[in-house]
Amino acid sequence: MSNPSASLAGLSVLITGGGTGIGAAVAQQCVAAGARVALMGRRLAPLQAVAQPLGALAVAGDAADAADVRRALAQVRDAHGGIDVLVANAGGHGIGNALGTDDASWALSARLNLDTAFVCAREALPGLMERRGNIVILSSLAGHFAGPDAVGYVTMKHALIGLTRSLARDYGRHGVRANAVCPGWVRTDMADEQMAVLVQRHGLTGVDAAYDLVTRHVPLGRPATPDDVAQAVLFLASPQAAMVSGSALMVDGGASAVDLPTLAFAE
Repeated sequence: MSNPSASLAGLSVLITGGGTGIGAAVAQQCVAAGARVALMGRRLAPLQAVAQPLGALAVAGDAADAADVRRALAQVRDAHGGIDVLVANAGGHGIGNALGTDDASWALSARLNLDTAFVCAREALPGLMERRGNIVILSSLAGHFAGPDAVGYVTMKHALIGLTRSLARDYGRHGVRANAVCPGWVRTDMADEQMAVLVQRHGLTGVDAAYDLVTRHVPLGRPATPDDVAQAVLFLASPQAAMVSGSALMVDGGASAVDLPTLAFAE
């Protein structure tokens, strides 16, 4: 569903990791809000599956590779005249604790989660300054708190909030806003894979039961949908958020409001 109060009419939006999950939902809602949308990802087929029904542009490329990003931005300029909004959504896993994470795994986590956002932001900034645009970076609840055995993911999601604030600090006087969105559990294919682990570990009846388990102490009592997160992205990207920069918006059903040491009193 579109958000009528957050219009992107006439704006050009580039979304990384746009072929699935949150990225696909952001693309759909941006188009519904009047934007011209381009999707970037490493696999062209999923991008095209999302882009074609929306009349959006699909660009294959690695968001952590500066040359690929420059090519994508050139295609967006040719098709849409420039870029007004960058949604840095590309990301990936960083599973394992410190002793279980070798150099290659650490570097991959940095590349998938942090380098993608940094390289895209750096390459897009000249155009964003020219058009007084903005950047929305997808971090996570893990950008504020540490889950178990996910040192790479937790570290990089924390770093994305630092990147957001640095961009907001350095480029605000150039007319560029930068904000982060921090979802908790979101029902996506990637999260479903993690739920399958819990199904096996705890002998649960299925993925729905696993989501119930992980949101047991979340005040709203459910995971987010990709559309829930996309609505937050849409607001931050829109002129309605003209005075919002350097923020990290929690989209976690209230999970970050829970005082963990008091949970025993709720049992």
